[in-house]
Amino acid sequence: MPDFFAFPSTDGLALLARIWGQPTERLPLVVLPGLTRNAGDFEALARALSEDEEAPRQVIGFDFRGRGGSAYGPVVTYNPLQEAQDTLKGLEALGISRAAFLGTSRGGLVMLMLAGVLKRTDLFAGALFNDIGPVIETAGLARIAGYVGKPIPETWPDLVADLKHAQGFLFPGLTDEGWERFARQIYRDDAGRPRLAYDALLEEAFKAFDPSKPLPDLWPAFEALKDVPSMVIHGALSDILSATTVEEMGARHPGLQVHTVAEEGHAPLLWDAPAQGAIRAFLDALA
Repeated sequence: MPDFFAFPSTDGLALLARIWGQPTERLPLVVLPGLTRNAGDFEALARALSEDEEAPRQVIGFDFRGRGGSAYGPVVTYNPLQEAQDTLKGLEALGISRAAFLGTSRGGLVMLMLAGVLKRTDLFAGALFNDIGPVIETAGLARIAGYVGKPIPETWPDLVADLKHAQGFLFPGLTDEGWERFARQIYRDDAGRPRLAYDALLEEAFKAFDPSKPLPDLWPAFEALKDVPSMVIHGALSDILSATTVEEMGARHPGLQVHTVAEEGHAPLLWDAPAQGAIRAFLDALA
């Protein structure tokens, strides 16, 4: 189990970080979750890295405002720039001035805000993007908009069945046990019943998405990391990150490493040994 660290945001919210392992001479890994998710998504990876018998590495994960164990905030503050500022506060509170960063989906956008908008590339010893890039496929965004904040079934078996029905095409290799694990990673248990593990008002914050309008240009933010060792983890079945975007990321960042996860879509779960091994190898090359 991780340790928990509470810290205040600039606007007075109580935010939560999860910490796996103790500081070592190795760079820590900071993990940033997706839109409706929390740092618990990284439990399997964090344990594999922090409990490595030969060379353990500390892992720090942040629950963004309105998710997991962090306090809920005004809807207007549920945006990647605010979440980047909250992440900075957490890093400062923990005394971390340099780390490797891994962001899943929304977490990767927060990394781009840190680098491209807040101009804090000094924080990055390495950057890993889990199925996210400067171009986001609108079909995937529309799918996500269809479930954010919506009511969920009242029993775990019904919820697992719904999840498999809705996302089975993204994770065709998951077993029944895997779908149960996935559901309990996404949602919280309340006296035996599943509940959202985030503020349902994230739906309001997400309504600004309009598939008919172009998304902001994030390439300059990505290019701010051109001198930072980087990797993209790409779900082969992703409806958010296309192979074309991955190719363009490589063209703009010639040193970019790519690890493709077969039979997984958005976003790779990072449970499997090959993905964990690729991440470990990338981090070991940094320090």
